[in-house]
Amino acid sequence: MTTADVDSERPNGRSGHGPADDFEVFRDDWGIPHLKAGSALALARAQGHNAALDRAWQLETERHRVLGTTAAYLGAEAVDWDRFARRARLADTARRCYDRLAPETAAWVSAYVAGVNAGLADGAARAPEFAAAGLAPGRWEPWTPLGVWLSTHILFAGFPTKLWREEVARRLGDDRATLFATDGPGTSGSNGWLLTGARTTTGAPVIAGDPHRFIEDPGVYQQIRLACPEFDVVGLAVPGVPGIAHFGHAGGVAWAITNAMADYQDLYREQLRRTADGDVEALGPDGWYAVHAHTETVEVAGGEPETVEVVETDRGPVIIGDVTGDVAGGEAPDAPVISLRYPPRVSGDLGFDVLPALLRARTVADLDTALDGWAEPVNVVLAADTTGATLHRVAGHVPVRPQANRLRVVPAHDPAYAWREGGEPTPRTEVDPVTGTAVMANERGLAAPLGIEFAPPHRARRIRELLGTPSGAGARGLTGPPWSSADMAAVHTDTRLASSRQLLSLLAWAPDLGPDAERLRDRLLLWDRHMDADSADATLYSRLRADVVHRLAAHPALRPVTGDADPWRSPAYPPLFRPWLAAVPRIGYALET
Repeated sequence: MTTADVDSERPNGRSGHGPADDFEVFRDDWGIPHLKAGSALALARAQGHNAALDRAWQLETERHRVLGTTAAYLGAEAVDWDRFARRARLADTARRCYDRLAPETAAWVSAYVAGVNAGLADGAARAPEFAAAGLAPGRWEPWTPLGVWLSTHILFAGFPTKLWREEVARRLGDDRATLFATDGPGTSGSNGWLLTGARTTTGAPVIAGDPHRFIEDPGVYQQIRLACPEFDVVGLAVPGVPGIAHFGHAGGVAWAITNAMADYQDLYREQLRRTADGDVEALGPDGWYAVHAHTETVEVAGGEPETVEVVETDRGPVIIGDVTGDVAGGEAPDAPVISLRYPPRVSGDLGFDVLPALLRARTVADLDTALDGWAEPVNVVLAADTTGATLHRVAGHVPVRPQANRLRVVPAHDPAYAWREGGEPTPRTEVDPVTGTAVMANERGLAAPLGIEFAPPHRARRIRELLGTPSGAGARGLTGPPWSSADMAAVHTDTRLASSRQLLSLLAWAPDLGPDAERLRDRLLLWDRHMDADSADATLYSRLRADVVHRLAAHPALRPVTGDADPWRSPAYPPLFRPWLAAVPRIGYALET
């Protein structure tokens, strides 16, 4: 481990001017920061200060995303996000959640924010993006980290998929709403697995976390170590958020997560009208009633400012559609008015009280108790401790409501679709005592009662196959007795594409092929199905699969959702939701089904 110039990473370049600044920073050979402080509060300040130095542009961009002010320096292309952030009331929700924190958690978050504010100017001076954008760093509020967490995850659960199902049902019929379910050969998603001590070289459990993220610059995670007299934890932090939430090792206990694919956000079809006085009313179960409405201005670099009307009904903020003088929304397919109901807005709880508890966890039991308060996002968790105890559970809040809410946009004025008190039970299971393994890969499994669409099962199946024998013989190049932590790389880097089976099986029986096509077919049928970077056969398969998807998209039966009426071009929905409404990728993800 190499020692950095500690004073250069302290506020004001001093060796500390009070307990809040009493910390040390070391950077290892990979540049990963190791922070040490005399107390948890001083460490939180140190973490915020370090994040400001290392990720100043990222932090400032995240702060603007929460406020819906990114277009002020990024220009017109950012307006759509800013409109959504304002209409969904992300900043106001973050404030509400901060006000409900336990006092000790609020002090911990505030210490982190103080560190960010102390280091942001120095960090901005090191980041050329600020000068390029003509942006000066602003000031973080105590609630800003909660807003960063919320804006990072508000689209994570994929509520816009309900808009896609709505369009499919309208264009192809109600019975086809789930025709494009993603329990097919989707390629995205995270993996995780656990081996009990009986399966390892050391006799201690091994946990592997394999988060699959889009290529991001900078990434959503930061590798870090946080140490003080109360705890010493290594893992992945989210810049802008104190602590280590998703992947951590606290010495006595370690944990990793994948997305549970739960459905916990609802869309309601509203009917709104403007009164003669300019107020806004919504239709509810008991008739028309006044709702909150105000306007905000989005500044746009290089363009004219835009006015956004922020409207919130008893269901939640209106994120799609505008209020007119007459009744707007209702059943109008081309001009829907849709509100979003999401748990933190309803409960005022983002689960932030869990974050310091995770750092202080010493056993699986400690971790399990802490996770009972987890809110968002809903995750599947694997954990183990040095006693050999293990944990495999879902953590997060899923509201209790009708199954129809999970599938489609539902009518706002019908009380049948209202949320009920409490939340759905969070499932848990034991690690398989026969194989000594547990696997999570976003598949339909432990969290099945909480969602609608899940990742394809082939990733989890492949990991179980690789871990199935103590020698790990299924992983190419891996031999020997029980698994070590270093052996996990063989699973992390496995390239076999299990989802290719269906398409290749059809190809084997394809009739009336010419000589060239037969040679190509024979070559693909001999392919080992590994998507190695230097594999020409893998490239041929990718081309074949893409051609099949595009030919399906051109089929007359799917013309209503892929032709000129492709819903991703529909003016009814903001461009922000286009990734969820693009027909060709939907066909690709659903090819297997």
